[in-house]
This record gives sequence, C-alpha cells and structure tokens, in this order.
Amino acid sequence: MPTIYPKCTPSEVQGLLVLLNSHNGAEDVALLADDLDLEIDEILPSVEFAEALQLVKVVDGRATLTDAGRRYLAASIRERKTILRDQLKRTTLFRTLLRALENAPSRTLTDDALSQIISVTAAQADEAVQNIVNWGRYVELFRYDADEHLVMATAKSPPRGGGGSRPPSAPTAGAPGPKPASRASARTADPDPPAQTRPLVAFTA
Repeated sequence: MPTIYPKCTPSEVQGLLVLLNSHNGAEDVALLADDLDLEIDEILPSVEFAEALQLVKVVDGRATLTDAGRRYLAASIRERKTILRDQLKRTTLFRTLLRALENAPSRTLTDDALSQIISVTAAQADEAVQNIVNWGRYVELFRYDADEHLVMATAKSPPRGGGGSRPPSAPTAGAPGPKPASRASARTADPDPPAQTRPLVAFTA
C-alpha cells in the first residue's frame, strides 16, 4: 500500500509527539484527539505523517513513540531538523525525488515532474506537491523557485538561513557590496516550513 503524506506541518507533527510523550509514549489516537477537543479526523494527518517518518508506530488505533521519535524529542532545535531530514530521506518518495533531482541535467524538476514522482510513490493527498515542497525546503533537502515553479538541488554545503533561489551577482568595480542579511531572515527556531499549508492546530503538552 502506498505511503500517505497528508497535508501537515512540522509543528503539528512536533505537537503530536509532545502530546504522546505526555501519555508515557503510547495512547489511543481517539483519546489524543479528545485531549485537544478535536475530531479524530483532525489529528489523523499528524499521526499519518509521523508514522510515515517512523516517529510513531500505530497498531489497532494506538500510537506509540518509536526510538526515532524519542530521539527527536530529546534533541535540540537544530538536531530535530537533522532528524526530520534523515527520516524523510529514508522514505521511498524522497529517495526517488532526490535521485531524480541529482540525475536531471539542470538539477531541477518542474512541478509536473514532482507531481508524477508523488503519484507513483505515495497515496493521493490534498495539495501534495505544495506539501512535499514545504517539507523538503524546511529540512533543506532542496530549494524551490516559486516564480519558475522549479525544485532545485541544494549545494553540497547549503548556506545558513536557506538562501535565495539565485546566487548573488558579483559587485562591479566601485559599487557598494551587498547589505548584510537581517537576523530575522536567518531564523532557525520556527518549526514550520516557509509556506503555510493550513491553519495550525495548537497542540499542548
């Protein structure tokens, strides 16, 4: 059965893990939803995405933290992003996507090409292309040019703060150098991807 990657943000997955940890690492999904005054359908996207990343295991409606999920909770903010990146790279979808990106002559993929990869490696989901782009950008597996609608391979050592889609041009003689980036553009503590996919559900521990 193809893996489901429902529309979901990193903060929602993180909130689910924190909540599950407060239940000693295992609880019925229905009871987790009750804790948040949510319908079960409203919490399922977070559960399914966390399961796709092997951060939780779900058996007979009961979710349990995996070793990877516990490592995530014990990690720093920067380490959590690395763990998410590693878990995404283990999935068939992202392995296929990164291989296609590296083998493309220009090391870019169009939205249509990305959609085709998703259609053969994952179950159908709402706004699948945007959702996968958001996750890939957040963990810095690739960049995305929103103007050209292109997924772009990252450099071997991506610059901090993510950088733009195009490299800066060299200054001409006598011209002032580029202005230093503001601190606000290099935030690392925000657990959400660059583009919001839906209103967040606030999880509390």
